[in-house]
Amino acid sequence: MNKEFRSGSVAVIGRPNVGKSSLLNAILQYKLSIVSPKPQTTRDNILGLYNGDSCQIVFMDTPGIHRPHNRLGEKLVERAVTELNDADLVLFVITIDDRADQNENLHIIETLNACRNATVVLAVNKIDLPGAQMKILPLIDEFSKKIKIAAAVPVSARSNINIDKLIQEIENLLPENLPLYPDDMITDRSERFMAQEVIRESIISKTDEEVPHSVAVEVTDYKSPDEYPERKDLLIRATVYVEREGQKAIILGKNGRKIKAIGTAARKTLEEMTGHKVYLELWVKVSRGWRDSETELKKLGYQ
Repeated sequence: MNKEFRSGSVAVIGRPNVGKSSLLNAILQYKLSIVSPKPQTTRDNILGLYNGDSCQIVFMDTPGIHRPHNRLGEKLVERAVTELNDADLVLFVITIDDRADQNENLHIIETLNACRNATVVLAVNKIDLPGAQMKILPLIDEFSKKIKIAAAVPVSARSNINIDKLIQEIENLLPENLPLYPDDMITDRSERFMAQEVIRESIISKTDEEVPHSVAVEVTDYKSPDEYPERKDLLIRATVYVEREGQKAIILGKNGRKIKAIGTAARKTLEEMTGHKVYLELWVKVSRGWRDSETELKKLGYQ
């Protein structure tokens, strides 16, 4: 092993909807986290491994840090803060149109300043937007006055700009260390979990208003030809939980058209991810107030 090999963990944080998951997917060149223009899409700390010739970077995609309005929100923020305290580095993602004095960013800055010895790398995302180049240096300077920054890199997750430079800056700040995981590993999450997230992404993309925040998905059956050689397709059965009958009606759509479209989009993504033909069954159930229920949160894996 090269003695200059570096490895360590990096918590990816930022306010909701700054492109954290898109940036991580660009770094890994793999669809690890679901992506949506709607805030608070990520609900779990999802581990993703970048394996380079001289480093292994263990990224943790965290839920956006925000002031929670229910027990689910509290659980998500707790998870994100736990990662900050445990990580070797923090990748703080902002956009070119962000401001340090925005309430959400101030909350994150306060949280980071309260962490012991947090080493922060600032990623300024969406620099491919019109007029972005003139804003980069003033924006970095503005955030540098609020928080100690070890490195700052302007990037575009969508256009793949400066992704290699960001990886190099992170590598330089990691400790010399042996790899923490096997080099053929991409994530610690199961295929069942990834299927659940793909289904939720499809629901988010095809619904509006409050529905995405009120949705949870539980995969109840997952039978792959890899585990069941007698099967020719990947069988997935999942239950979609919402809080109100009206939300159920929206997801089902007139004559079931919406749920059919959701299933078709999810199935296509799952087939691309797994390499198997997918048979997908979706059921929609109402679970009133599940986001504030300790029992339901535990059942759905948010504890």
